[in-house]
Amino acid sequence: MAFINFARREIAFKIVYYGPALCGKTTNLEQIHMAVDPRTRGELTMLSTQQDRTLFFDFLPLKSDVIKGFISKFQLYTVPGQNIYNETRKLVLRNVDGVVFVADSQFDKMEENLDSLANLESNLRLQNDSLARLPYLLQFNKRDLPMVAPVHYIDFLLNNRETRVPTIEAVSTEGVGVFETLNLMSKMVMAHFMKQNNLAGSSLPDEVCVSER
Repeated sequence: MAFINFARREIAFKIVYYGPALCGKTTNLEQIHMAVDPRTRGELTMLSTQQDRTLFFDFLPLKSDVIKGFISKFQLYTVPGQNIYNETRKLVLRNVDGVVFVADSQFDKMEENLDSLANLESNLRLQNDSLARLPYLLQFNKRDLPMVAPVHYIDFLLNNRETRVPTIEAVSTEGVGVFETLNLMSKMVMAHFMKQNNLAGSSLPDEVCVSER
């Protein structure tokens, strides 16, 4: 749920990067943080565990006053991939506005991808939410590695539902697909907010947030 600060004329949108351990969630946020103007971004905050990390930072996009004079701020989070940290995942998902599911493209990671997606849906149900009501997309990461599954195969496994969602191929270590993912998700959450609140007269630019360097 977007947080509206009327005193500061600011709307904060929360985007969570979800997926199995070591799929590239952290790398996505690190690439984005490096690309954002330091004057418009917060610190990259990290909560470390023995096996995984939860990251967070917020920033103002390139085009911030899209919604009727309000400044739009984006808060980006990752969740820990290890199952033992599921309580942390639940906390991070609270009041989420959009989800980027980062899938590992390697053949031997397909079961982990499916388990993580099922876990996401389960945790959303616990807060009376669902992927059917949230903007979300699929990022197929690690496309540069050997033994990756064909895109159509991953799409069949993870996107086989009544309403299909956008998919983006990525190599997060090189920044490939990272900014395309963020820009699309940012537009999706803003459009969803505008529709929910019956806002008209605003249009979304082709590029909301950051560009690939």
